[in-house]
Amino acid sequence: MPKNKTHKGILKRIRISKTGKVRHKRSFCKHLRSHKSPTRLRRLRKDATMSTPETKRLARLLNRRLRGRSQPRSAFRRSPSPQERQAMREAAKAAAKNDS
Repeated sequence: MPKNKTHKGILKRIRISKTGKVRHKRSFCKHLRSHKSPTRLRRLRKDATMSTPETKRLARLLNRRLRGRSQPRSAFRRSPSPQERQAMREAAKAAAKNDS
């Protein structure tokens, strides 16, 4: 079975925050700056967060869950840790035992 490979070109152009949002550099600020206003250049210097539809497209290329700009934090479901999984199993066993 072949492995899923991440898209290396996209990984070089974006940064993923701990909450799953995708940050990227804005366009129009690399060259030809002389006619652009200083306010515009300051605004362009800041990282932008990617929109939800774009993030969904990137998630397929990177084979991981990502969160868009307008999505709440609850939309980014985190995998439970081994300790949390064990606690969930024990709670399910206890609930099944009480029902019997």
